[in-house]
Amino acid sequence: MCLAIPVRVMELRGQDSAIVDLDGVRKEISLALVDGVNVGDYVILHVGYALSRLDPDEARKTLALFAEVDASRRASS
Repeated sequence: MCLAIPVRVMELRGQDSAIVDLDGVRKEISLALVDGVNVGDYVILHVGYALSRLDPDEARKTLALFAEVDASRRASS
């Protein structure tokens, strides 16, 4: 099973890389597979590569669901 997650682009680095943020964790990723990414955009990230851009509302909904699952998991531990 593969997991791809929405992340927000915080900084562009050259043509094919960017710094993204997910809940305070920042990581450099490749933008080689996606055109037209700008600072502030959300992208779907899988193993260090942005696969596509994502609508900001959909990104926020998905991240909220992940947070809900995490909170539920922590509460049951």
